[in-house]
Amino acid sequence: MKYIYYLIMLLFIICTLPACSYFETGEIQNVGFITDAEIDNNPWTEQGYQAMQEIGDKYDVDVFYEENIETMHQVQQAVDEFVNDGVNLIYGHSNIYGEYFMTLAESYPDVHFVYVNGGESRENVTSINFNAHAMGFFAGMIAGHMTSSNDIGIIAAYVWQPEIEGFFEGVKYVNKEADIKFDYINDWNNVDLALEKYNKMEQQGVDIFYPIGDSFSESIIKKAENDGLFAIGYMMDQKEVAPDAVLTSTIQHIGELYKSVADDFNKQDLEGKIYTYDFKDGYISLGELHSSIPGYVKIQVEEDIEEYIETGLLPNEY
Repeated sequence: MKYIYYLIMLLFIICTLPACSYFETGEIQNVGFITDAEIDNNPWTEQGYQAMQEIGDKYDVDVFYEENIETMHQVQQAVDEFVNDGVNLIYGHSNIYGEYFMTLAESYPDVHFVYVNGGESRENVTSINFNAHAMGFFAGMIAGHMTSSNDIGIIAAYVWQPEIEGFFEGVKYVNKEADIKFDYINDWNNVDLALEKYNKMEQQGVDIFYPIGDSFSESIIKKAENDGLFAIGYMMDQKEVAPDAVLTSTIQHIGELYKSVADDFNKQDLEGKIYTYDFKDGYISLGELHSSIPGYVKIQVEEDIEEYIETGLLPNEY
C-alpha cells in the first residue's frame, strides 16, 4: 500500500509541474523563436521577432528566443530550453531548420515546429513557403523597362532561390535586349562579399541591381544610390533605405504570416504540412513604385498582378 501511495503522490507532483499543464490544452502556452542571424540590424529577422512579441501580447504568453543558431546541436539545446520553459509552438526563422525539426519532432510530440521555405513536413512540423518566383517576375518587368544600359545585375545568397528565375523571365518578357548578370555568395550574411560582387557588376555597366539576401540588400541599395543607380528592395519595403534608388521592393509579409499561423495553431487548425502563399493570399506584394517609372509601366504591372491573382498565370504564360 505504501508503494501505491508514493506512486500516486509522485504522479500528482509531476502533473502539477509546468511541463504537464503546458501541453494539455492544445492551445498556445509559450512561444519559441530561433534565428540563424542576429535580430538587431537585420530587417527580415526584426520583422519575425516583432511578430513574436505581438503573438505574446495577444495570447498573454511568454516568448523565448535564441540568435545565431545554425547547427543541429545548437537547435537541440534551444529546443530543450524552450520546452523546459513550457513552449509548445516553435518558429525556425530560416529554411535550414527544416531538417533539424524533422529529426527532433518525434521526440517532442506535444510541440509544433514551424519553419520557412522548406520541402519537408510531418504531423507536428509545418513549412510555410512564399511563391517567390512571381514576385521576382514582376520586379524583373520593372527592371527591364527602367534600365538605360540594358545591363541588369542579380546578387543572390544562393543559386536555388526561386526569385532568380522569375526575375530573369520578367526582364526578358519586356526587354529581350537586356543582359542579366548573375552572381551569388553562397551565404545569407556575407555583406562584404556581396559588395565585392556589386563593385564588379557596377564596373561592367550594370545600372539596376536586385540583391536577393536580407542581410546585404540594404548595403547594396545604399551603394547603388550613392552611385546614382537603381535597385530593387528585398523582403521588406526598402524605399526609405534609399528613396532615390529603390524602384520597388519584393515584399514577403513574414510577420503577418507568423501571426496567422499562431491563430491557426491556437484554434488547432494548423496542419503538419507544406503551405504555400502568394499575392492572392496577401502575404506577398510589391512595394511602392518609384516616381520615375512611367505611368504606362505602372499600369501594366498593376494590371498583370491583378490578372495573376485572378488566374494564377504570369503574363508570359497567357
